[in-house]
Amino acid sequence: MTTAAATAPCLASQDAFALGCGPLPMAVCPGDAGFKAYNLWRMARLGLPVPQAVVIGTGHCREFLAGAGELSDETRQLIARQLKSLEAGTGLELGSARKPLVVSVRSGAPVSMPGMMDTVLDVGLNEASLRGLLRCTGNPRLVWDSYRRFAQSWGPLVAGVDGAVFDELNARHLQDAGVDSLRELDFEQLMRLARESASLHEQVCGAPLPESPIAQVEAAARAVFASWRSERARKYRALNGLDDNTGTAVTIQRMVFGNAGGTSGSGVGFTRHPATGEPEMFLEYLSNAQGEDVVGGRQAAGSSAALEAVLPEVHGRLRSIGALLEQEFGDMQEFEFTVQDGELFLLQTRSGKRTPWAALRIAVDQVREGTVRPREALARIADLDLDSIRRTRVRGDSGRAPIAHALPASPGVASGGIALDTPSAIAMRARGLAPILVRTETSTEDIAGLAASEGVLTAKGGRTSHAAVVARQLDRVCLVGCTDMAVRLDQRRCVIGGRSFAEGDLISLDGESGAVYAGKVIVTSERPTEWIEQVRSWANAA
Repeated sequence: MTTAAATAPCLASQDAFALGCGPLPMAVCPGDAGFKAYNLWRMARLGLPVPQAVVIGTGHCREFLAGAGELSDETRQLIARQLKSLEAGTGLELGSARKPLVVSVRSGAPVSMPGMMDTVLDVGLNEASLRGLLRCTGNPRLVWDSYRRFAQSWGPLVAGVDGAVFDELNARHLQDAGVDSLRELDFEQLMRLARESASLHEQVCGAPLPESPIAQVEAAARAVFASWRSERARKYRALNGLDDNTGTAVTIQRMVFGNAGGTSGSGVGFTRHPATGEPEMFLEYLSNAQGEDVVGGRQAAGSSAALEAVLPEVHGRLRSIGALLEQEFGDMQEFEFTVQDGELFLLQTRSGKRTPWAALRIAVDQVREGTVRPREALARIADLDLDSIRRTRVRGDSGRAPIAHALPASPGVASGGIALDTPSAIAMRARGLAPILVRTETSTEDIAGLAASEGVLTAKGGRTSHAAVVARQLDRVCLVGCTDMAVRLDQRRCVIGGRSFAEGDLISLDGESGAVYAGKVIVTSERPTEWIEQVRSWANAA
C-alpha cells in the first residue's frame, strides 16, 4: 500500500524548500513543487540516497510566463537564498577554487512529462571552479569532460542556438583522434575540445559563457521555465489532456558525476518490464556517462547483467530499492540513478510509462501481491479498452526472413511506409497511409511524429531513452539501436541491412524479436483472457 506520506496535507503556500540541507519539510504539495521534487522528498523521507537539492515552486514559473520572460526580483532573491542553503547543506561553494558546488537545474511539472522540458547540467563551472573540481577529485578527465558538456549544452538549451555546430566540432575531434566515441578521448584531448567548445559558443552566441555561477543558475532557471512553452511540451500536453497553465518547478540539485571513471555511470530502471509487465527489474546502464547519455537517445546502454558484472553491490542495492519504491508509491516505478566512484544516488522516480498489455498485467499482479486494492487497480486502468488489448507477433510460417535486427523497446507488429522525419509522418497519415518513423536517433522533438506513426525504428539509442518511453506510452511499436541501418536525409532514402529504401517504401517491425522486414508480414495475436476476466470480476464485485 502507499504510505501516509503520499496523502500528507499540503502546506498552504510552498514556493521553495530544501532536501538534505536540514530537516525535511513535514509535507510537500506536488502542485507547488512539481512531481519530480515531490517524489525526491518522498525518497528522502525513506532514507534513500538523494543528492541535496533546493526547489523553486511552480508559482514562479507562472509569474515568469505571465511577464516579459524575465525572473522577478522576488524569484532572483529566492534563488540566492536557496543557493546559500544548498551551500550550507553540502559544505561546498559555488565558484570555489577549493571546494566547488556544481549543480543541475531541472524541470518538474505537477504531472510527469518525460523529456519534454529542459534540464541544464554542470552549472557552476568556470575558471575557478574547474581548478577546484580538479583539486577535489584529482580527475582531469572528469573536469574537462564536464566542462565540455557544459559548454556544448549551454548554447542549445539556454541561448537557443543550433547544437549541430557542436556535433560537427565533436566529429572533427573524433576523426583527429582516430576514435569512435567521446568516451575514448583522454583528458588532454577533452581539454582541447572543451576550450574550443567554449570559443565556438562565443562565436555562435555573440557572448562568452557566463563566468558568474549565480548568473548561470538564474539563466538556467529562465531556460527551464521557458521550456514549459516549447513545441514538444505543448504537443505532449495536448496528446495527454494536461493543463497548459500549471507551469514547472525548478529543482537545483548537487551534481553527482557518472562520468568519473570505470566505477561510475548512469542508468534508468523500471521495477517491472514496461513493455510486457513481467515482474522483473528492467535496467539500462552506461558506464562513465552522465544521465543525458542514457535518456537522450544517442547511445545504446548496457543491460542489468552488465551492471551486475561490474558493480554487483550497486546492482543488489537497486533491486532492494526497487521493491521499496513499489511499496511506497503503490505502482511500477521508473527511476533514474547515477553511480559516482561506486556510490549510488537516485535522481528521480515516477510511475513508469507502459504499454496497455503491461498495464493490465501489472494491475492484476499487484492486486494478487497485496500492493494495491482492486478499487485502486481499476482506477489506474480505467482508460484501457480491455477488448482491444492484444499481443501481436510475426507468424513463424510467414516465409519472410528479416533484413536487420534492433533492440525491441515496445512490442507488437507495425507495417507501413517509411517516413524519415516528423513532417513526412504527419503528411503520410493525413493521406490515410500508415507511416513508420525511421530516424538515426529520436528525441522528444519527434513527439508529433511518434503520435502519427504506427511504429518507430532508430539506428541509435537505448530502450530507456525518453523517445522510447513515450513510444511505449503511445502504444507504438519501437525498435532502437539498429546498427545495420543508415539514414540519408539529403537523398530521402535509408539503407537497412544493405538494402536501399526510398521514403514511402513498405517495411514491417516486430517488437517482440526486434526483427525488421521488407514489405508486409503475416501476424498472429493473443488476448490476455485470464487477466481480463480477473479485472471484470473486480468490477462486478465493486
